[in-house]
Amino acid sequence: MHRHARTERTGVRQGETGQVARTGWADRLHARLAGFSRPVRAFAGSPEPRTIGSFAKGRQLVSGTFQLAGFLVEDLDRSLWDIPAPDEWFESELHGFTWLDDLAAVGDGPARSCAQAWAHDWVARFGKGEGPGWTPDLTARRLIRMINHGPLLLAGRDKPGTAGFFRALGRQTVFLSRRWRSVEGLPRIEALTGLIHAGHALAGMERHLPKAAAALARHCDRQVDSDGAVPSRNPQELMEVLTLLTWAEAALTDAGRDVPAALRGAIERIAPTLRALRHADGGLARFHGGGRGAEGRLDQALAAAGGRAITAHGLAMGYARLAAGRTTVIVDAAAPATGAASANAHASTLAMELTSARRPLIVSCGSGASFGPDWRRAGRATPLHSTLCVHGHSSSRLDSETGLLGSGRGLLAEVPEQVWAQIDSDLDGVRLLAGHNGFAPSHGMTHVRELHLSLDGRDLKGEDTLGAMTGPDRKRYEKVIGRLGAEGIRFGIRFHLHPDVDAALDLGGTAVSMALKSGEIWIFRHDGVGELSLEPSVYLEQGRLKPRPARQIVLSATVLDQACQLGWTLAKAQDTPAAIRDTLRDEDAPKPA
Repeated sequence: MHRHARTERTGVRQGETGQVARTGWADRLHARLAGFSRPVRAFAGSPEPRTIGSFAKGRQLVSGTFQLAGFLVEDLDRSLWDIPAPDEWFESELHGFTWLDDLAAVGDGPARSCAQAWAHDWVARFGKGEGPGWTPDLTARRLIRMINHGPLLLAGRDKPGTAGFFRALGRQTVFLSRRWRSVEGLPRIEALTGLIHAGHALAGMERHLPKAAAALARHCDRQVDSDGAVPSRNPQELMEVLTLLTWAEAALTDAGRDVPAALRGAIERIAPTLRALRHADGGLARFHGGGRGAEGRLDQALAAAGGRAITAHGLAMGYARLAAGRTTVIVDAAAPATGAASANAHASTLAMELTSARRPLIVSCGSGASFGPDWRRAGRATPLHSTLCVHGHSSSRLDSETGLLGSGRGLLAEVPEQVWAQIDSDLDGVRLLAGHNGFAPSHGMTHVRELHLSLDGRDLKGEDTLGAMTGPDRKRYEKVIGRLGAEGIRFGIRFHLHPDVDAALDLGGTAVSMALKSGEIWIFRHDGVGELSLEPSVYLEQGRLKPRPARQIVLSATVLDQACQLGWTLAKAQDTPAAIRDTLRDEDAPKPA
């Protein structure tokens, strides 16, 4: 097994202490005690899979050479459970059974043999409460998939093997009924959804449905606010919440149970917000630890949500969406989360992403969590987002000594106290005026960003201002300038480009031309106040072995007299057609590394 850019183990299970250790001990205890409950002997009906994965990944699993949690497994000729887990991400992928979706997508004889061998081997080794996979969220993830793909896993199995499989399902269900209260947020939603799913699908487990449904409804009221947002402000997490809630609703409906009004209400609030967080190509904005989302997952969740296809207007979960023609711009226009919800939050205030039709152009570098602690920390910093950054500083700051439940992962210790945003539309297009004072404590500086997207989506005008706006800020600025002298306050506006964008300096170094694989040409120009450069960047994408090399446009300047304003434009070249036939070619298909 090989891995680039990551070799050490991270996360709460290494050196468990305090609350985490107590929680882990209780999980293991209840996993064993659950075996004394009445065993499950059959499905209540014929399960139908709600989760189908990637055919290509399934074929790789069957071949024995595949990627899992960013690691490359080569020439696997033994059980999946004989692989030493290099870190918690790999361990979670193994025990969460998401790989079972990929094998089910293939569905032929070899894929079925693989699925049965690995699943029944897990039952033999860990089904009695052993191993690291007995946490409420992982247990629910695994249980849902073992039920969904039950017919695939039981086809041709003998009676003892079938009985052991059902005993493991029953033990996991009872474990969830006892341990869902030990987690919060998305893990609790996942645990309760798994319990509802099992209560509907397994004969004799119907007793868990009423309490689980009521608990999920109560948690929806606390976790999903009136605008359909979750505390973390992670778009991908919001998609996962919607997916789980629609699964729970479907299970309750199929079981002939009433769906709590709070659960249905949460679904109806989330769907419009998610539509506002998707780009023209269907992918989600990549902020605060979230990725674009698995192919087709968002469409599936929105379709299952039902109702009218309404997109939220104004700020959706703190994001501003500017859409015109074939272009979408999504801006992080609110302060990051604080407290426990900030465990994966990024210092990305006023960062933007731009997608033209099916092609991302301006991006956030993304979460580096799957590449180890150094990349994880780097991915959260302001320089890895497409926004203004004072040299050597981020708009929000990490407290490396804190973490969710004492994990040491780092919560945000300081975030901007003031963040404001206003969206207006007129006959010329859509305009955003936003600002934050995240650099005020360190430099007395406020960042104001104004964006205007033309009605046809071909032209984005921007203006970024860094200045001391109030009396106290000007005093702090004077102190900083007194220390820095003639150097002033150096800052840069960064525009990170997607790896597929071919960029080059143009017009004697006064512009950057960018060619998309669709054939579109975009040109970046500025007003001459700053210094333009094209520099290396990275694109952090979960599931790859290493970060992808990319490039970034950097517009640099210095504040010497309380404020500095930079104007810029990002526009399609005049000879770029209004519509281009853009189909996925073989060379565009996702590569494993």
